[in-house]
Amino acid sequence: MFKKILIANRGEIALRVIRACRELGVESVIAYSEADRDSLPVRMADDSICIGPGPSGKSYLNIPNIISAAVLKGVEAIHPGYGFLSENASFAEVCADCGLVFIGPPAAAMTKMGDKAEARSAMSRAGLPLLPGTDVLRSLGEGEAAAARIGFPLMLKAAAGGGGRGIRLVHRPEEFAHVFTTAQAEVREAFHDDGLYIEKYLGHARHIEIQVLCDNYGNGVHLGERNCSVQRRHQKLVEESPSPGIPDALREEMGRRAIQATLAIGYRGVGTLEFLVDENNNYYFMEMNTRLQVEHPVTEMVTNIDLVHAQLRVASGEPLTITQKDVRQRGHAIEFRITAEDPTLDFRPQTGVVENYLPSGGPGVRVDSHLYTGYETPPHYDSLLAKLIVWAPTRDEAIARGRRALSEFELTGLPTTIPFHLQLLDNEVFQQGQAYTNFLAEHSAEFNGKAPAAKKASVRA
Repeated sequence: MFKKILIANRGEIALRVIRACRELGVESVIAYSEADRDSLPVRMADDSICIGPGPSGKSYLNIPNIISAAVLKGVEAIHPGYGFLSENASFAEVCADCGLVFIGPPAAAMTKMGDKAEARSAMSRAGLPLLPGTDVLRSLGEGEAAAARIGFPLMLKAAAGGGGRGIRLVHRPEEFAHVFTTAQAEVREAFHDDGLYIEKYLGHARHIEIQVLCDNYGNGVHLGERNCSVQRRHQKLVEESPSPGIPDALREEMGRRAIQATLAIGYRGVGTLEFLVDENNNYYFMEMNTRLQVEHPVTEMVTNIDLVHAQLRVASGEPLTITQKDVRQRGHAIEFRITAEDPTLDFRPQTGVVENYLPSGGPGVRVDSHLYTGYETPPHYDSLLAKLIVWAPTRDEAIARGRRALSEFELTGLPTTIPFHLQLLDNEVFQQGQAYTNFLAEHSAEFNGKAPAAKKASVRA
């Protein structure tokens, strides 16, 4: 096991890794921006080092500064968290060139899966089913010809990157030119790569993903699936495991084929294969995230396997100590992403000072957050404030526990998605486990961002 690592990230995921390090006896060094100088991860880490000003391009995405920090602090490895450089193959290669372990998959696997069109080809060769789609497109003419072959409606997606950037639904041929050029400009700015690809649109689909874990010695397991269908602007708001409405036979088949495909590309560490599942339970590979996911706690809650511990152990060269037969799912877990967004204004991001923070607790409740009373949210980063994860023996009990925990959660000073989550739990479609990826877009009028009356607990610190 490592003696000391650098954490090149911020917020709740940085704190999550710090805690895992402490449990494993690993010294942690947090690399932080000037905007995060007073953050909880900086206070909690064993050591810290500033890597630049607030904008991420000058700090959390600044590879020379991060490598210099790692060398100055004498660490053995770098944990990239998620986002920022976590799926940057060039960063992984630079780490290796400098004698540092990148706590993640090999650069070659990231390169292959980072190009979404190449990932589709690789997973097709490994036997996973795909929706009709294209290779990378870089001109409007190529796009129009491909769109005519595939037919409308269709989805435009970024060949590089993620986080919902560049994803567009195109309903009719006359819309295509404008949408293509707009999406291309967005991904060029976000990822410095203007490649797009087309995928046939699948209406009323569920977003199902399979968590995988592999070591350096050709061993791997899948840890079941998560349902991530509740989304706004192609970004997730709620995740749960196991997925409602997925037959056990399908769940087993998807997991088995996912880990086979993962091992076929020489993968190491944790990763997630994402699928669309239609109303007839046909499933289609979308993409692979070669990192730890925001929603990893729901898998941890139902399998009792610590994924950050596993990342550190595998990256340090230890073999997996579990086989597929050892993996068992018990109960039901739901994660609610609490973000600094105003649901009444189409989830517009907000900044401000946390006037009062008192997270909920009790049996089966976990909160992953970097907040404290008086914390000021920086304007430079993602709007995620906290993740509330609940576990119970059944889905109905987990929904009830989620309602209770959300009602207790005190977070004042700026708008959050807590009222939206409370409304969602009372929605019949969600309660029946029938939400699909464009459910919120089609039913936006039903969610006004106001918490149900008479269920808000009056709790003060």
